[in-house]
Amino acid sequence: MTRKPRRHALSVPVRSGSEVGFPQSLGEVHDMLYDKSLERDNCGFGLIAHIEGEPSHKVVRTAIHALARMQHRGAILADGKTGDGCGLLLQKPDRFFRIVAQERGWRLAKNYAVGMLFLNKDPELAAAARRIVEEELQRETLSIVGWRDVPTNEGVLGEIALSSLPRIEQIFVNAPAGWRPRDMERRLFIARRRIEKRLEADKDFYVCSLSNLVNIYKGLCMPADLPRFYLDLADLRLESAICLFHQRFSTNTVPRWPLAQPFRYLAHNGEINTITGNRQWARARTYKFQTPLIPDLHDAAPFVNETGSDSSSMDNMLELLLAGGMDIIRAMRLLVPPAWQNNPDMDPELRAFFDFNSMHMEPWDGPAGIVMSDGRFAPVTSTVTVCVRRATSSPKISSSPAPLKSVSGIISLTKWSKKAASGQAN
Repeated sequence: MTRKPRRHALSVPVRSGSEVGFPQSLGEVHDMLYDKSLERDNCGFGLIAHIEGEPSHKVVRTAIHALARMQHRGAILADGKTGDGCGLLLQKPDRFFRIVAQERGWRLAKNYAVGMLFLNKDPELAAAARRIVEEELQRETLSIVGWRDVPTNEGVLGEIALSSLPRIEQIFVNAPAGWRPRDMERRLFIARRRIEKRLEADKDFYVCSLSNLVNIYKGLCMPADLPRFYLDLADLRLESAICLFHQRFSTNTVPRWPLAQPFRYLAHNGEINTITGNRQWARARTYKFQTPLIPDLHDAAPFVNETGSDSSSMDNMLELLLAGGMDIIRAMRLLVPPAWQNNPDMDPELRAFFDFNSMHMEPWDGPAGIVMSDGRFAPVTSTVTVCVRRATSSPKISSSPAPLKSVSGIISLTKWSKKAASGQAN
């Protein structure tokens, strides 16, 4: 019997990606081995906050400068100008928005909200989305003040980002007299979830933020180009006392405008390795979540998405806890507790706190650094229960604004004492 000669690996003819069936565009990835449940982020992030809570454009400018120095933490696509995504989460710039409203002849109430929305480029689909947004907000007895085309400069975007660029608009909404900020935030949460469910078929529709506490500017541009793309960010009248910033590096994830961070309350660096279990538990507990603050809470179900990134799912759960009346500090420690079980030096009362929490929520676990803000507080954690932690550093300075970041060397300081050790910024 004659044997067939073995073919050396190097003798195999080289075939192109199209011949072997490799995807030739981002759109084709979804039809092949792409699995949304495996989406992860591995990024750079930071936080600038004025210690005394005084808003200024300096906070915004410093955050943008730091973000630009983190460009190496994200990927750059083939056109050389499209990034994986970057963005800012700001305390609502009240003075700036009131000037914008005045220029248009709008009257903003004492308690108002601004939504940042990505709409479909198709004019008819965009009009349909606006109608549904207005219907659901008015259903909550909120008054529509007006729509604003967000000033942008498309010339700074790469071809790939331009090909998927949505319409970017803001909606201004007034609350009835007597409503407290948190009351409005809860009704905006329910309205947004109803809107999202009604517009589920429109894949280009996305609500970056709809809040009377915070606002978000994000997209698939290079970090240094963020204020060149969003002209609002270059306006000296736009001020904030808190600014979260994030440069995204996609892991198992296709870059998309909605997946740029920050999300509605947090920015995350790392991976949540328990995400499948976290999502399943959230689904299983759906009808256990109840609060007298939101009688129609289950109109917002399902509460945690299972098709976005792991960071977006954690943001969904954080949003739910805040809507239910939990403060952001406790919510952070409920979701991301430290390794408390085998720490003999922990205060007994603090141990009891974590033990009690563990009966109500499993940890969202993985090597992670997280910054978050509800517009009033801006907590950070870089510790998780059993996995290694992501390095987070905070120079100890006497002046404001005070920075915290996951990458050293991104902020120039003239006065500082020393850097906090990794993992001590909790």
